[in-house]
Amino acid sequence: MLKGILSISGQSGLFKLVAESKNNIIVESIETKKRIPVYSTAKVSALEDIAIYTYEGDTPLKDIFKAISEVENGGPALSPKASGSELKTYFEKVVPDFDQERVYVSDIKKVLLWYNTLQENAMLDFSEEEEASEESTEETEK
Repeated sequence: MLKGILSISGQSGLFKLVAESKNNIIVESIETKKRIPVYSTAKVSALEDIAIYTYEGDTPLKDIFKAISEVENGGPALSPKASGSELKTYFEKVVPDFDQERVYVSDIKKVLLWYNTLQENAMLDFSEEEEASEESTEETEK
């Protein structure tokens, strides 16, 4: 679901990986559909590699997105422009055991912004994960 979705430091929004070359990658903005080159000097983070600190360890971003989707019945999350206390209260509802000392309001804003961007562009599909987990459950039962 999050494969090929990137966040680029210094650029607003999320990007989809389009092509790779020796010196750079070509990405497409999810919102504007504009393509730009990103060079190896840029700090690029793949959403599938990002996790949120919890008291139990780290929770992958896709699991956080799934929890938000369940709380919102597939709709948009709270606006990232809400106050810090509102954001923390909301995030506590979604991820009750998030590490409040290591997860900052700025992190929560980013997660909600990314979720809303992907949700608006119909890029949140949790069905493939459910199928994979059902298959692994069936294999364990055999």
